[in-house]
Amino acid sequence: MDLGLAGREALVVGGSAGIGLATARLLAAEGASVTIAARDAGRLRAAAADIGQTTASAVEWFCVDVTGEEAEAQLGARYGDDRGLDVLVVTVGGSIRGRFDSFGDDAWHDNYNMNVIGPVRVVRALLGSLEAGRSPAIVLLGAAGAKMPYVNQVVSNVHKAGLLALVKTLSHELADKPIRVNAISPGRTLTRLWLDRAEQLAAERDITPGEVIEEFAAEIPLGRFAEPDEIAQAVVFVASERASYITGQSISVDGGVGRGLL
Repeated sequence: MDLGLAGREALVVGGSAGIGLATARLLAAEGASVTIAARDAGRLRAAAADIGQTTASAVEWFCVDVTGEEAEAQLGARYGDDRGLDVLVVTVGGSIRGRFDSFGDDAWHDNYNMNVIGPVRVVRALLGSLEAGRSPAIVLLGAAGAKMPYVNQVVSNVHKAGLLALVKTLSHELADKPIRVNAISPGRTLTRLWLDRAEQLAAERDITPGEVIEEFAAEIPLGRFAEPDEIAQAVVFVASERASYITGQSISVDGGVGRGLL
């Protein structure tokens, strides 16, 4: 299936690793002109080289920390309103584990800044560029916990739910541009963050990281974690011309974890 992405201008914020990197790689494979952005120059350089080797596409990159107030100015300076942006993917975010009574205000503020304010800054800075784009689409990364909250992840559950409210609201406000806005909400995915977490839990319980992964995978109807590419496939489809009538949606890619009808 031709996704209609050849020659399109795409930016993946959070594109140096994990789902963001997988998304950038797939966009490049579809013929899009891809730029990746994240905080770490070394990881960005390596990611761009990886994409170049696997897709024979040149990938631009630049550093930005969306948790900082200067991010908006940096993005605006790079993408003026005259530079059309067709696809914007924001995969930044993260979760912190613990019970409700273990977190003070700082933890709430920091996670909110990462999961909600960061994407807000990116979208706000690039609205002019998106308006100048061709069939522009925004895809934000939600989380399965926003729809079916996980135990011991109260902070990120709340904030990712807020992100889905942002997606729904923006889809209405930007429909006349017309800019489509959607979220992909992944379940447990074999990213570096999850592998690091498995190592930490394994050390605490004197078992192997593989055994930790197996325990968590047993809770998933499909019986396994997702690969980053499986989430990225959904992101790229929703960003493409083939999804031209889809907006305001949070699409779960969670292996069947979510039990709700809606």
